[in-house]
Amino acid sequence: MGHPRKALRTTTVGAVSATLIAGSALGLAPTAQAANAVRFVDITGDGGTVLKANVVTPAGSDGSRRYPLLVLPTSWGLPQVEYLAQAQKLANSGYIVVSYNVRGFWQSGGEIDVAGPADTADASKVIDWALANTPADAQHIGMAGVSYGAGISLLAAAKDKRVKAVAALSGWADLIDSIYSGRTQHVQAGAVLDGASLVTGRQSAEIRQIFDNFYASNLSKEQEMIDWGKKRSAATYVDQLNENGAAVMMANAWGDTVFSPNQYADFYEKLTGPKRLELRPGDHATAELTGLFGLPNDVWTDTGRWFDHYLKGADNGIDREQPVQLKSRSGGGYEGYPDWKSVGATRKKIALSGTTTIHTNVDSGADGGIVFLSSILDQIAQAPPVASIPLLPRRWAAVWQSEKYRTAQQVRGTAKLHTTVTPTKESGTLVAYLYDVGPLGLGKLVSNAPYTFHGQTPGKPFGLDLELFSTAYDVPAGHRLALVVDTVDPLYIEHNPSGAQLTFSSPANDPSYVSIPLHEQ
Repeated sequence: MGHPRKALRTTTVGAVSATLIAGSALGLAPTAQAANAVRFVDITGDGGTVLKANVVTPAGSDGSRRYPLLVLPTSWGLPQVEYLAQAQKLANSGYIVVSYNVRGFWQSGGEIDVAGPADTADASKVIDWALANTPADAQHIGMAGVSYGAGISLLAAAKDKRVKAVAALSGWADLIDSIYSGRTQHVQAGAVLDGASLVTGRQSAEIRQIFDNFYASNLSKEQEMIDWGKKRSAATYVDQLNENGAAVMMANAWGDTVFSPNQYADFYEKLTGPKRLELRPGDHATAELTGLFGLPNDVWTDTGRWFDHYLKGADNGIDREQPVQLKSRSGGGYEGYPDWKSVGATRKKIALSGTTTIHTNVDSGADGGIVFLSSILDQIAQAPPVASIPLLPRRWAAVWQSEKYRTAQQVRGTAKLHTTVTPTKESGTLVAYLYDVGPLGLGKLVSNAPYTFHGQTPGKPFGLDLELFSTAYDVPAGHRLALVVDTVDPLYIEHNPSGAQLTFSSPANDPSYVSIPLHEQ
């Protein structure tokens, strides 16, 4: 069984957290405008916990009129000044904006609740305070946030009917499907969250135990962890959210290594009220980052438009646009779709024929990259992780390839793997990768996903269905697609006993394949 890379929790994780914090703070100076009133206040949250907050009101506000209210909970590990640049812009356009440090982080009191009942109750307390202490309009209230703030905003909108609109940026709707998808611990993502909270916050005994069980692969505590995560997932309360009728905008990045786009897309399909889904190149919170500096940013521009329409009634056309907006990792403009299922309406299957056996416990060289770094490189330079497909050792990697495509293939949506696996041990982990393979055999990573099984009978085949992480990628004419499966990836904890082998087959009555979602051209 694999083990977490503890070095991440003290080096890379700390560096990433510090960079995000410093970047947010440094970005405030050139954008702050003295015309808007900024106050730093203490707000009493649930159970008397003191929440550190700041309030930005429109210039000239004298209490004679009411303004729409926006409440912004901070991201995981970031201070209350995180949103000041955007708060100034929003106040300039006529909003009362209250940003607050969530409990357990920085100067706010209490312990980290991980978007639990205390956090959602805090959000309602902040709304109460704003209605009592600012010229905020009780009929026009919205919530927004990045990452942790996004998750709390969605949960609060399900619990508090006063929230009429939400912008959830780089967040989660299903916490378990984010960092435990395929029943596999996303160890680098977990280490980022763990490390940031150790540096900037105060962990409760409960969250410390959750992290420890997560790293230790404690199966006796698995259901307890799942129940804990579901309690903190907006997907659990989607019926309440739909009943409340809040207008929900969600934005995420294709390469988000903390909260994958799949869980947002699945949740989006379950929403029945006004909704919008935006997906772009990048990693966790990188698509929104320039906006925190006060620089032009598509995500924050659309957030402003969303609130202008649903809280102010502005006829800005956002409600008439295609609600699903995608931007390919390969470049180009935005593509609009009427719903998520239309994104990859056309599918082509690549047959995974024959029988292939691989040995476990060795990294073949096919990897999903490094948390944050790899997807940022893809976002900035269109340079995803690569592997030489012909040189991958077939002892540790199973490889299947399509024929060369005569025309460009626009992969859009979620690729799906179906195969039959025969293990030699009762537990195991595999990772599937989809590559764009050029004429020289160099593969660029299109998508990947892990899968872990427990309790299987050695020597007995079982069917496996796995959704790879959703993406938008253009495969050039003359290239192939390759599916690679191996058993070790630094992004994930693996569960392969020593000496284990996995055999992949394609029975005549249940052939194996990978189904590729394509944009109709």
